[in-house]
Amino acid sequence: MTILQVEGLSKTYTGRFGANQVKALSNVSFSVEQGEYVAIMGESGSGKTTLLNMLAAFDKPTGGKVLLEGRDISEIHEDELAAFRRDCLGFVFQDFNLLDNFNLRDNIFLPLVLAGMSYVDMSKRLQPVAQKMGITDILNKYPYEVSGGQKQRAAVARAVITGPKLLLADEPTGALDSKSSEGLMELFASLNADGQTILMVTHSVRAASHAGRVIFIKDGELFHQLYRGDMAKEQFYQKIADTLTLLATGGESHE
Repeated sequence: MTILQVEGLSKTYTGRFGANQVKALSNVSFSVEQGEYVAIMGESGSGKTTLLNMLAAFDKPTGGKVLLEGRDISEIHEDELAAFRRDCLGFVFQDFNLLDNFNLRDNIFLPLVLAGMSYVDMSKRLQPVAQKMGITDILNKYPYEVSGGQKQRAAVARAVITGPKLLLADEPTGALDSKSSEGLMELFASLNADGQTILMVTHSVRAASHAGRVIFIKDGELFHQLYRGDMAKEQFYQKIADTLTLLATGGESHE
């Protein structure tokens, strides 16, 4: 089942008084099947963040469509957008986006509180999620009392506790050391094995090698796609690295 369909997506930013048009995305099309784990890569300024913002309905395209389970998200009324994001999308950010005046438990509860769920029901939902994330013993701690890896695990717990159709991750390992990064990617792989659909923007070849498919963006356009298939992670890592080199040196993609 196709959960996400991106059709001819374009985005042009126009300066004041109509001057200096910048084309951030141009005719990008791809789909994501339910249960897929897809990484998006490209050089800085290639349009990755612009693409992610439109998939999250934070920004509207100049042209094209983003369909989530067949629904054009650009047509969702402004009054419904917050509830749509909360119910359908989970977000993991590079800088965690945790509230320092809330302990980890209350940070994780936040989307459920906004949805009007009772404390009893929230607690029942939290237990298996916290156990999977390995943070059961630190739920009473505040973000400034725990490590970066633990913060990110709490942020992932907050993202998945609503049971989102799609988990969007923006450079989730960007603020982590190598050990914490590898642990987080193993956690993402475990979530994906449980059926969670994941779309991750990353600069990290190591992180991308955990995905089942990598989409490369160059100058706002779809440059290439790699499928992991039966490849070992190290072999896939090398394929990704080779494609990034090709992208950076101005070579042409080839299937």
